Amino acid sequence: MRRLALIVLFLVIPMVALAQDQGGGIDVIDVSGPLDRSALDFMTESIELAASNEQVLAVLQINSKAVLDGEAYDRLVDVLASPPLPVAIWVGPEPSVAYGGAALLLRASESAISPGSEIGNFNPVVLGEDRPDIISPQDPLPAEETGLELQPTLRQYLQDLDGRTFATADGPVTVSTIQTFGEGVTLKTTTFRKPGLGTRFFRLAVTPEAAFFYLVIGLAMITFEFFALGPGVAAGVASISLLLAGWGVLNLPVRWWALALAITGWVVLTVAHQKGGVLVMTLTGAILLQLAGMFFVDGVGQIDPRWWLVLPSVLAVLFFFLLAMPTVQRARLSTQTIGRDSLIGHAGRALTEFDPNGMVEVNGARWRATAHREAGIAKGDEVAVIGVDGLYLEVDPLEPDREI
Repeated sequence: MRRLALIVLFLVIPMVALAQDQGGGIDVIDVSGPLDRSALDFMTESIELAASNEQVLAVLQINSKAVLDGEAYDRLVDVLASPPLPVAIWVGPEPSVAYGGAALLLRASESAISPGSEIGNFNPVVLGEDRPDIISPQDPLPAEETGLELQPTLRQYLQDLDGRTFATADGPVTVSTIQTFGEGVTLKTTTFRKPGLGTRFFRLAVTPEAAFFYLVIGLAMITFEFFALGPGVAAGVASISLLLAGWGVLNLPVRWWALALAITGWVVLTVAHQKGGVLVMTLTGAILLQLAGMFFVDGVGQIDPRWWLVLPSVLAVLFFFLLAMPTVQRARLSTQTIGRDSLIGHAGRALTEFDPNGMVEVNGARWRATAHREAGIAKGDEVAVIGVDGLYLEVDPLEPDREI
């Protein structure tokens, strides 16, 4: 009985404590980065959830340079105009920003900003949408010039909100954020809410540099899988990268000509690799990628791509084409089971037209190959391996009466 009583005690006390923590506390809704539909919906739903849990206050913690979805943004503005519970907004911690529509949210609620942060770039309110301009300074304003209350830390801000009256859908509400604790006082139970893992996964690609990175890496891995004869890992990486890139392209105001330029740069690099690494073509492909990345998104001063953050993506792609793929192919050709000598005399099929280099399939595997210009090998022609020249198989058209 004594043991049973102890078990019940250890089970009941945490449940009672948990029940006491539900309601009557503070929800901090933390969202950083460009506000796409998923982030805006999360903010709206979190405010409604805080009200249903009978929390005393919800605080939006903002650090965002742009709003990307007008419909979801308008829903959030409507909720802030007549909130179900007191709602405050804090731009922080230092150095945080609130640009475009994110800055205009500060007008809808009790707001504060941390020193070292800034607001500004009010137009456009939503990137990619033609809305009436807001008559406000366009240049970013430091915290001290915004006219907002300066609060260096969130904790200090929450303490200072104690006793303030907020307008809500049910009328004015005076907030109590402090509770007694022994002989002193402390903040009421504060819960930090962030988007779920799924939302955060896709939000990896809602900045211009990240979306461009996933695009070019996904394209490079497709080429890597095709030429380097990988076991499928590269295809998996390419699929995930292109999925994220697609999310970024759908949410960001992407310049379509820049997207086409990026794909063209990838094609040029692939052709250069197929021809044995033509330096001029390789440099041309890299330059096209860099230009595409620099103009990938029409950020209108809010989230414009920065060339120094685009450059690492271009260098990563060059690494794949100049080092990774030749190294893997060299290692594959050097193995005893499918070494160069063992391929001589085998028949295969041309996968591309030869000019004079191309791709062939021999014994179920793809190889780079070369032939005489007069050979006239076209895609689909049968070929015979007659030798090896470095990383290239030397092939001739397979004559009908030739014995292999």
